Amino acid sequence: MKKNAFTTLFLLFLTSLFALPAQGRQIELRAELGTPVVEAGREHTTFLKISLTGFELSGPEERTPANIALVLDESGSMTGEKLEEAKEAALLAVDLLDEDDILSVISYDSHVKVLVPATRVADKREIRRAIRAMKADGQTALFAGVSKGAREVRKFIDKERVNRIILLSDGQANVGPSTATELGELGMSLGKEGISVTTIGLGAGYNEDLMANLAGYSDGNHAFVDDPEDLVKIFNYEFGDVLSVVAQDLLIRIELRDGIRPLRILGRHGQILGREVTTRMNQLYSDQEKYILLEVEVPEGMANETRDLANVTVSYRNMANSRQEDVTDKVTVSYSASDEEIARSRNREVVTTATKQVANEMSKQALQLRDEGKREEAQSLLNSSADFVRAQGAMLGGEEKEQLEAFSAEVESEAEAITLDEEWDKTRKSIRAKQYRQDTQQNY
Repeated sequence: MKKNAFTTLFLLFLTSLFALPAQGRQIELRAELGTPVVEAGREHTTFLKISLTGFELSGPEERTPANIALVLDESGSMTGEKLEEAKEAALLAVDLLDEDDILSVISYDSHVKVLVPATRVADKREIRRAIRAMKADGQTALFAGVSKGAREVRKFIDKERVNRIILLSDGQANVGPSTATELGELGMSLGKEGISVTTIGLGAGYNEDLMANLAGYSDGNHAFVDDPEDLVKIFNYEFGDVLSVVAQDLLIRIELRDGIRPLRILGRHGQILGREVTTRMNQLYSDQEKYILLEVEVPEGMANETRDLANVTVSYRNMANSRQEDVTDKVTVSYSASDEEIARSRNREVVTTATKQVANEMSKQALQLRDEGKREEAQSLLNSSADFVRAQGAMLGGEEKEQLEAFSAEVESEAEAITLDEEWDKTRKSIRAKQYRQDTQQNY
């Protein structure tokens, strides 16, 4: 009897031992202030960075199966090289998926066609045949194409899958709903269902605000592709993300303590209600950092005083063990009368991140001014932004100085380009895509 009991306990021990790696892998949460020590005796504004980093997958066999709808523009403007390169990119997607994945292929011109209904990627030959048969004609029923893609994804929608629509378009949405607001609302609705939309704009003819809104509100990716030959490369990057999701349905809750006032969330959509801030992400990728940046007001305090600033909770679905999990962190702020202590405590990485995000917000304001015809004001704002970034780099010194000087040079180039008419459609799309990457920490 004792021997049997010992054997049972030993087996239970071994089971728990081997289960530890799978159970123990969680996303990493870090809550950090740019200035964790501030000057005593006065109010301050500072930046709170909530960083989320996905754990590393041990191999391809661990990845989460995907449920993908490819929604491809085959309107008349796609004739020739554009459509051929789009087909090659779609065929690459077929090669990257396996029989555990679900794929549907939808094409749209003036009407929408389901070339491949949602199905397991088993008979790749038939899927390839349907893609190769695409022909360009008609107008651009973009809204209807995305809506049809969503219907196909819903057939197999599952919390245990990466549910995504990948939209390619080279033109304006001119059949059905066509405004950035309407497409943003569609993206928000799909995001709430757990479906993200990646938008890929090809050439200078599409509406970048519409495409960015659709992606942003659903927490997908957004890319501007100037050369059709780059489509295969972009699809490779996109599926690198799709096939490395380690967490989904992330809810980030930031509870600020008494006396701490939230001012604004930079980059991402979120909600501020009193001292509680909430935002969401649809997915987090393996070994990649995503973050939320919150500007807060800190009341004055006495030297040597330490104050609780915020508690942070992130709830998410761990795709490695199919469990709902929470991770938590908290952050404090201290007061000092010593300039040396304040400077020494500065979080250089957070200050660098905040500097880039503030500059990105200024870039958005400049783009709006340019759209209103206020070119000189737009340029002046960007030049001020470049000066601000350079000054922050000089304050930090070291590698951060080099990094911010390079970023400042990019802002100066943007300032020079924003007054020009030559190739403005292309320039605007490039600026908008850059803003999106900065906001969402997109891989490509």
